Amino acid sequence: MSEAGTIEHAAELIEDGGTAASDEDEFFRCPDFLGAEGVTHSLVISPTGRESGRGTAAAAGRSGDPAGGAELVAPLIVREIPGGGIDAVSPYGYPGFGVRRGSSRLPVDPDGIDFGPTGLVSAFVRHALPAEPPLTRATPRNVCLLADPALDPKSRMSDRQQIRKNVKRGYSIEVSAGPETGAGLRTAFLAAYTETMERTRAAARYYFSADYFDRILASPRTWLVVAREPEGGIAAASIAAASDGLLHYYLSGTADEFLRDSPMKNLLAGMIELAAEMGLPLNLGGGIAPGDRLEEFKRGFANREEQWFTSELICNRNAYDRLSREAGADPDGGFFPAYRS
Repeated sequence: MSEAGTIEHAAELIEDGGTAASDEDEFFRCPDFLGAEGVTHSLVISPTGRESGRGTAAAAGRSGDPAGGAELVAPLIVREIPGGGIDAVSPYGYPGFGVRRGSSRLPVDPDGIDFGPTGLVSAFVRHALPAEPPLTRATPRNVCLLADPALDPKSRMSDRQQIRKNVKRGYSIEVSAGPETGAGLRTAFLAAYTETMERTRAAARYYFSADYFDRILASPRTWLVVAREPEGGIAAASIAAASDGLLHYYLSGTADEFLRDSPMKNLLAGMIELAAEMGLPLNLGGGIAPGDRLEEFKRGFANREEQWFTSELICNRNAYDRLSREAGADPDGGFFPAYRS
């Protein structure tokens, strides 16, 4: 942690569509996902005294580290602020920061970062899971529920009974690599997903287009897991994505027609088997609010928990306070950024 008033890191905002932050091996930072999410920039945080790298081969291969410590790179979506200036937000999920050129001197104190050159007023960063946040004073958000094959499995008797009942009826699980899924399968998934969003009155942010799903399923780090009903139709489906040592239960849906049969229970059991075959814990995520019905449902399959974190970075305090006051919001209130409340 930096001493009061000491700048130990410099921030740079690169308009590169997230290229500097991309990582083919991690879904939440891979080019397919970053493109689907509309990522516009990479945020690079480097120890002061070192030349800032722009993701070039020469910079990546440099062995010297004159300032010491790690360099952090995160994908961001930069937005215009109605009252003037720009701010940024991470793409959906758990993108976090990639760590380049070592991992010493972590975590970094945001107060010791010079954000001035970026022009940002604020930035909302969703950290990766399950790693510890590379920034100090990160905010604990949802508890994420995991089904870890290294631990004893967990399931409720009622869930096991429903799964067996569906199997006897003729329900089956099918797993396809994302890039190998055809238009018909993707269309059926989109229909089930959209019906679920309408049924749960989800926010507009969660209504994704066919193009969005085409782009993320192009990633070799994705799979489409479906529960087929006895006649062969898609009763429920979910995208599984591998990132940062976990298989993530990413986006899913159940068709209205088959909701009574709870095919999602069979689908989750199939995803747990897939994760076990890959030797990865399955991240089921959490609920919309702590203790809600969705979280309780997922707890029936989880045998481990991980705390998920975000960072709310005020990059220009004077501009942040001014914009918040002009918006009639409390700069230190619970909503971030306050001027968008």
